[in-house]
Amino acid sequence: MTEPQTEYRQFRFTLPPGGTDLLLVRHGESAPAREGHPFPLVDGHGDPPLAPEGERQAELVGDRLAVEPIGAIYSSGLRRTNQTAAPLAKQLGLTPVLEPGLREVKLGDWEGGLFRIKVAQNHDIAQRMFTAQRWDAIPGAESTEDLGARVGAAVERIAAAHPDQRVAVFTHGGVIGQLVAMATGSSPFAFIDADNASITQLVVADGRWIIRRFNDTAHLHPAFTVRAQPPA
Repeated sequence: MTEPQTEYRQFRFTLPPGGTDLLLVRHGESAPAREGHPFPLVDGHGDPPLAPEGERQAELVGDRLAVEPIGAIYSSGLRRTNQTAAPLAKQLGLTPVLEPGLREVKLGDWEGGLFRIKVAQNHDIAQRMFTAQRWDAIPGAESTEDLGARVGAAVERIAAAHPDQRVAVFTHGGVIGQLVAMATGSSPFAFIDADNASITQLVVADGRWIIRRFNDTAHLHPAFTVRAQPPA
C-alpha cells in the first residue's frame, strides 16, 4: 500500500503573536485651495475641512471597515482626518485617539493650501522637490529625515499600545508615502500618491514592518457603492 505523501500548502499570512495590524486610511477629499484664501493653520499645518465628496468618501470607508475587528481608531487630529474617522467611530462606538505625530508633512512657506497651487502651476521649486524627492526643497518645509523620525515614532507608539490588534489610523498622503517607503526601502516619493479615503495595510511585528496592501479603494468603486445601498 502506498504511503500518503505529505502535502505543503501555500502559505497564508497570519498576524504574528504580539504584532499590530495598522489600516492606514488617507482622509477624504478636502476643500479646494483658492489663491488669497489660505486654510487656517493648526501648529503650522494647514487645516481644511472635508469637501462634500470627502464626506461621502468618509461614509464609504466607514462602511468598509465597520465589519473589521478593529480594536482602536487613531486620527492625526486635523479636521479632515477627524471628519473621515467619524462615521467609522460612530458605527463601532469607539472614540478616536489623537496622534499628532501622524499629521501631514510640514510644508513651510507653502502651507495653507499654497502647495496645491504651486504644484498645479509647475513652479520651479515644485520641480526641484519632485526631482530631488525632498519636501525641504520648499523653504521652511520638513526634511525627509525629520518626517521619517516623527511618523516612525508615532507608528511604534501605536503598535506598542495594541499588540495582537487591528487598528484604524486616519492620516495623510505624505505620511502614508513615507511609511511605505520606510517599510520597503523604496525611494522617498515612490508611494506619495495614495488616493483620498484609500486603505494601506502595515503590519508591525518582531521588529519588522510588512506592507500587506497599498491604496485599496475598492469601497469607492461604483460596483461596491451600488451593492452597499439598502433595499428599497
